[in-house]
Order: sequence, then structure tokens, then C-alpha cells
Amino acid sequence: MAKKFPLQPKHPERICWGCDRYCPAGEMACGNGSGRTQHPAELLGDDWYTFGDWGIVVDEPPAQ
Repeated sequence: MAKKFPLQPKHPERICWGCDRYCPAGEMACGNGSGRTQHPAELLGDDWYTFGDWGIVVDEPPAQ
């Protein structure tokens, strides 16, 4: 079972979001030599999950 994907993490820059491991940015376990994968909120803004087909079901939107 996959981990629940956070909609608006407090410090997304500290984590690699490329897989279900959510490794610290400086200790990625993938070992593929690539940089960290950014959280969609870093790229698209805080309302990123409202656009497109992410397959994420939101029970309640996060408090602003």
C-alpha cells in the first residue's frame, strides 16, 4: 500500500518526492544519481491538486 501523499507539506524542499520512500534530500536511497524530485506544490503552487487528474481523493481541503 502506498503512503498517503501530503497535499501541502511544511518543508517540501527537505524531501525527495520521486517514490514512496520520501527520502531526505541529502540521503536518497534510489542511487540513480539524479537530483531530488520536487513536490508538485513547489512547481504548481498550493492548489496544485485541484488541476489535472492526479488520482488523489481529497476528503477535506487543507486549512489555509
